Amino acid sequence: MSAPARKSAAGGGRGPVAALVLVAAGVFAFLISYSVLAMVLRGGGGGGGDGGGIAGVGAEGRRDPVVRMPEWMRKAGGPGARGRRRPFHVALTATDAAYSRWQCRVMYYWYKQMQARPEGADMGGFTRVLHSGKPDGLMDEIPTFVVDPLPAGKDHGYVVLNRPWAFVQWLQKSKIEEEYILMAEPDHIFVKPLPNLAYDNDPAAFPFFYITPSEHEKIIRKYYPEERGPITNVDPIGNSPVIIKKTLLEKIAPTWMNVSLQMKEDQETDKAFGWVLEMYAYAVASALHGVQHILRKDFMIQVFKLLLFSSENMLTR
Repeated sequence: MSAPARKSAAGGGRGPVAALVLVAAGVFAFLISYSVLAMVLRGGGGGGGDGGGIAGVGAEGRRDPVVRMPEWMRKAGGPGARGRRRPFHVALTATDAAYSRWQCRVMYYWYKQMQARPEGADMGGFTRVLHSGKPDGLMDEIPTFVVDPLPAGKDHGYVVLNRPWAFVQWLQKSKIEEEYILMAEPDHIFVKPLPNLAYDNDPAAFPFFYITPSEHEKIIRKYYPEERGPITNVDPIGNSPVIIKKTLLEKIAPTWMNVSLQMKEDQETDKAFGWVLEMYAYAVASALHGVQHILRKDFMIQVFKLLLFSSENMLTR
């Protein structure tokens, strides 16, 4: 047999096999591509409900991306969502001291200015929760609800301990029409209209760089034991500014009050937390109720960061 003939004979056995391999690879690639496209376009494979999973077609016929969109996010972006009001009630606690009255007047003025704008539709009613136990000279100027202070000596000179107790009384005794509450303070000023940043049972809060539960885990564990969960369940927040559903705050507030008093009674905790003790108490109380917050850095700008001021921030302090 000549050399060309031998070469042809040797290659002839591999030709059909190679062709079959190429055909099989092409079919396999087609099936993979088809399956992926089918899942994206027709919503194949698991993931029902509002949680994660492979995407499907929503109740309104819109296709989601690969990870199913949470229901609250779907509603927030759905038809008519921009025109749907979710008003929150602004509540701040205050004393009858002269500086507190002055701060409240400034805060209330800017609240009214921002509420009057078209973008201020979510800004509902306003209440100054006065924990002096008696009316003062601003009753006719600012909507005010008078509550009792803590028993004499119970605050150990730390007047902020009256805040959670004031909220407990206000929530129990007053009629609040709005479903959500913004907990604010007299030294806050609205610099632009504030939308409702909370979503159903997910409250919104401003993260403070100086609230660091992980750095104080030994102390936090006195009030939030390990069996309750990781230390990361305790958010780096205080109670203000926070927008939260009223039903959630009604559960958290008594715990917040009790944890605040317990922390103040404990010398180690009191020394470690100092003037932010009541802020840590709110964060711990929320974690004890299984509530974590949406952390919004654009919620507020702090005065000592004014050089970094952004127009996206909605409150200043």
